[in-house]
Amino acid sequence: MPPVEFTSYYGRPILKAPVWRDDIPAYLFTGGLAAGSALVAAGAQLTGRTRLRRAGRWTALGAVVASSYFLVNDLGRPARFHHMLRVAKPTSPMSVGTWILAGFGPAAGLAAVAELAPRLPRRGLLGLARRIAPPVADAAGLGAAVLAPALATYTGVLLADTAVPSWHEAYPQLPFVFAGSALASGAGMALLAAPPAEAGPARRLAVLGAAVELAGAHQVETRLGLLSEPYRTGAAGRLLRTGRALTAAGVAGALLGRRSRLVSAVSGAALLVASVATRFGVFRGGVASARDPRYTVVPQRERLERRAGRTPADQARP
Repeated sequence: MPPVEFTSYYGRPILKAPVWRDDIPAYLFTGGLAAGSALVAAGAQLTGRTRLRRAGRWTALGAVVASSYFLVNDLGRPARFHHMLRVAKPTSPMSVGTWILAGFGPAAGLAAVAELAPRLPRRGLLGLARRIAPPVADAAGLGAAVLAPALATYTGVLLADTAVPSWHEAYPQLPFVFAGSALASGAGMALLAAPPAEAGPARRLAVLGAAVELAGAHQVETRLGLLSEPYRTGAAGRLLRTGRALTAAGVAGALLGRRSRLVSAVSGAALLVASVATRFGVFRGGVASARDPRYTVVPQRERLERRAGRTPADQARP
């Protein structure tokens, strides 16, 4: 007898699809942008690139504020974010991520606000603040950079820790995809905001981030068997293909347009849009896999058959 083809009760989904709105993929993007920009700012600080440092610090602050807004808006009530800070659960990606965000935000804010110190008077209490601000900002900027890798990757762990099939199966790859996307977006913003003479580290970071992101995305789209399908089809497939094309174009422009302010800016914009497309594509792919019962049951049966030492050919035998 041929293998029985599974259909669910009246074709209804077995899993409840995530109720998250577009605030969540926007939160994923802005959190990654904040992390990438903090790393850019720290590198610029250590190498004496003033305008690149300033751009990175202000971008990190703006992005983490936007990220916090999207998260709180999705939660529905601001008090829910506060309540998550009452406990710390190392086994919960959401709890760990909340504490990472709570530590990163003040550090990024202090580093960015201190950029205004040169505008303060030279005497009195404000003069004292003017003298203290630079070393405090440097320490805060490095602190934000230390937390940046965790901020960039914990959201991948958060998605993979759900029961959504295409997210859960991609648990080894999603943190790398999100880390590469964060580096590329931070480099993209630096190419937009900093002069070409100071943007050398941003170009190298763009190449590194694009390589990590594209390698991880390729595995997500090809190595998960049936569960790679939602990432290749529909809205998710279109978004991820757009992200790949823009990432490649952005890196090429960043390398070839080293002396052109216009080419650098266009390349940076391409990398930013690519990061948005990647985050929304991964999000859409996971939601699509939760809505179709085939993506839940077929992989489960395959795992059970492997554990039992049987193959699909064995099932087909009478």
